Amino acid sequence: MPRPDLGRRALAEGIAAFALVFAGCGAIVADAEYGGALGVVGIALVFGLVIMVMIYATGHLSGAHINPAVTLAFTLSRHFPPRDAAAYVIAQCLGAAAAAFALLAIWPSQPAELGATVPTVGVGSALVYEGLLSAFLMFVIMAVATDTRAVGAAAAIAIGGTIGLDALFGGPVTGASMNPARSLGPALAAWEWRDLWIYLAGPIAGTALGAVAYQLVRGRT
Repeated sequence: MPRPDLGRRALAEGIAAFALVFAGCGAIVADAEYGGALGVVGIALVFGLVIMVMIYATGHLSGAHINPAVTLAFTLSRHFPPRDAAAYVIAQCLGAAAAAFALLAIWPSQPAELGATVPTVGVGSALVYEGLLSAFLMFVIMAVATDTRAVGAAAAIAIGGTIGLDALFGGPVTGASMNPARSLGPALAAWEWRDLWIYLAGPIAGTALGAVAYQLVRGRT
C-alpha cells in the first residue's frame, strides 16, 4: 500500500507531536498541581508510553519521527528526503505548540510552567546532557528503523523505552527533552525562554551523533 501524500503524513506528525506534549507536559502539570502524585517515575512512564502508542498509530503513515531533531538526523543520514523535511518539522512544531496552548487554556495559572524545560545545572552541563540523551535515542531509532536485522515489530517498545529511560535519569537535570518541538511548545505558551537554545542545539547535535555512531557500527548490510 502506498504511503499517504506529504500533507497527510505531515498531519500525522503534527497529531503525534500534539499527543506527546499534551500527555507528557500534562503529566508534569498534574504532578505539580496534585502534590507530586506521579513523581519522576510516573512522568517518565507517560513520556515513554505516549511515544510508544504514537509510533504504533502513525509509524505506518509518516514514519513517526515526532521530533524535528530526528527528522533532521534521518535527512543527514540519507534515510529521509530533504524535500519532505521542512513540512515534517513545521507540523511537529505546530502540533507541539497547539498542545501547549491547550494546556494553557485548561491551566491558566501555568503550574510547572506548563512543562517548559529549564535546566537545573549549568548551561554547559545541560547541553552535554541533552546531546547525549538525544544520541542514545537516535542510536536506538536508527537500529530499529533502518536496519533489517533488528526486530522491527518491537520498534515502538524500544524507542518508547529509551524515552522513558532517558527521562528517568535526565528529567530532574534538564527535563530530558531530546526534542526541539517538545520544548518550543511550552516555551511559547508559558513564555518561558530561559536557555531554550540548549533544547534546540543539544538534540540536533545529539541525534546527528547517534545516527553517525550507528552507521559506524552497523557494518555492511
